Order: sequence, then structure tokens, then C-alpha cells
Amino acid sequence: MGKNVYYKKVGKKGDWIVFLHGWGGSVDSFLAVAKTFENNRCLLIDFPPFGKSESMNEIWKLEDYVFLLKEFLDFLKIDNVKLISHSFGGRVAILFASIYNNVSKLILVDSAGIKPKKNLIIWLKIKKYKLLKKLGFKQKNKGSKDYKSLSDNMKKTFVNIVNRHLEKECLKINCPTLIIFGEKDKTTPIYMAKKLNSLIKDSEVIIFKNAGHFAYLDKFNDFVIISNKFME
Repeated sequence: MGKNVYYKKVGKKGDWIVFLHGWGGSVDSFLAVAKTFENNRCLLIDFPPFGKSESMNEIWKLEDYVFLLKEFLDFLKIDNVKLISHSFGGRVAILFASIYNNVSKLILVDSAGIKPKKNLIIWLKIKKYKLLKKLGFKQKNKGSKDYKSLSDNMKKTFVNIVNRHLEKECLKINCPTLIIFGEKDKTTPIYMAKKLNSLIKDSEVIIFKNAGHFAYLDKFNDFVIISNKFME
């Protein structure tokens, strides 16, 4: 994709594990976890424009991030990989694993990618917003903090990303997959974990109690033990 991508390597032997951070994250998001994989080589990257990677003026789709990852791995001459991903990184991991056959194991932590349910209250708010808009009333944008902080092109990129649902792609994943979610995750609720499990044929689900959207940090020791065992 012609972008300068910041990355960090941890370890000098074993299989490659690639860590894919969430939206707004960076290499540091998974660095402490990567350091626990003593028998592997770990690669952590900053997705543009986050962390220390190059900023971007273009409008991207999810596929652009997937192709960037493939080009980057090819550049480093890394073929077979294991993926550990969080939230937005889970979107990238799901699509990547559905396209390429070089993923031997996959961990999805509080992963996005499943179409969210719209409950009655949200549905009524949407109907109210559309009605008032038709009547000519100006309304204050109450979008998320993530969205408000973005440039115009990144706002369009963000919209492209969150509206890309991956149920069909999940059906194409053939590698063993571990799905870990926080019980109290409100960003990607646990019904999404159950849906991922039903779609990815060789998968299992673990729910961390008293953990939120960053389950791998909320239950760091548990996550390290489980993920190291799964990646053996």
C-alpha cells in the first residue's frame, strides 16, 4: 500500500506470532503479552495512521488493511503465521484468514466483525433522528469519541470499517480458532463471541468473568496462560 509501517520484533526462534491491535492502538497494546511467548518469534505492527506508522490521507476499506498486512509479511519474508488480534484487529484477522491459507492458529479477543443487534431503544432513536432530519431540524452529532477525533477521510474509513460485517468470511476460516471475550464487554458483547463460534468450524469460546472490552489486559495472567498453551 506504499505506507511506512512501524513494527517491533520480540524473540529470535520458533513460529511467528503476529499481533493485531484494536482501533487507535499500537505496538504497545500487545507488547507485554508478546514478551511472554518465549518459544516464538513475535511481530507487532502499528496499523496506519496509529502509533508510529505513517499518517494517511486516503479513505481505506477493511480490505486495504488486510492487503497491507499481506504485503508487509511478504516484505519481511514471513510465510506461515499465527495471529492474535483484538477488536478492530480481529476484523483484519478474520478477513485475512478467510483469504490466505498461511494462518495456522487464530485468537480473536473481543473481536469486532459481527453485525450488531439493534434493540428497540436504538431503533426508535434512529427513526426519530431520520424524521427530524426530514423535517429540517438540525441535530447535534452524538457520535463516539473515536469517531469525533478523526479527520474527515479517517471518519469515512471508520464508517467503512464498522459497516463491514464478516459472517460469510468466518465460514471460510479453516484454522483452529480461540475466541476470548470479556463478560462485561459492551463494545463487542458476548453474543458476538457465540456467533463467531457458530460460524468458525474449528473454534472454541472462553468468557472471562469481570472483564470488559480489553479482556486480555483485565485478565492478563489468565490470558497469557491460555494463549501460550493454545499456540503450542
